[in-house]
Parts: sequence; C-alpha cells; structure tokens
Amino acid sequence: MSSFLAIFNMLVNLAFWIIFIQIIFSWLIAFQVLNMSQPLVRQIWSSLNALTEPVYRPIRRVLPDLGGFDLAPMVVLLGLYSLQIIVNNNLAGFAY
Repeated sequence: MSSFLAIFNMLVNLAFWIIFIQIIFSWLIAFQVLNMSQPLVRQIWSSLNALTEPVYRPIRRVLPDLGGFDLAPMVVLLGLYSLQIIVNNNLAGFAY
C-alpha cells in the first residue's frame, strides 16, 4: 500500500507542477515576455493547454465569469491537495 501512496503523491505533485508552469506561462505571455509567434513557445503552450483544459472546462462552467481572472487552476489545486490529504490520512494506516 505504501507504493500506491508514493505513486499517488508523485502524480499529484506532477499535476501541481504542470498547473504551476501553465500559470507562469500564461502570465509571461500576457505581459509579452514570451512571444506566441515563436514555435517552441507555441508548442509548449498548446501542450500545457491540452493537458489542463479537460480538467478546467467543467470547473469554468460552474464558476462565475470574472473577466480576465481565471479561478479554475486554483480550484483544481485545492481539489488535488484536498484529495491528497484525504487519501494519505485514510490509507496511511494500511501502508505499514
């Protein structure tokens, strides 16, 4: 069971970093530090969007429209960490 918890925690951490990198990328693009006409930037941005958009889409339908401010990544991160806490607290006793 401890290997399941380790793999689960690794996947949650991976999801966190993907979302965090996408947030930073969106800020850099918005402030024109990164240029979307560069092929590498466009490819990384489209890859990050392909990974995160299926998760964000249902959350964006529920959240109110706040203009240019997107709360979906924060909701996903809170959900991931809540799930991680629940799984770790409930399965930690079975790990040993």
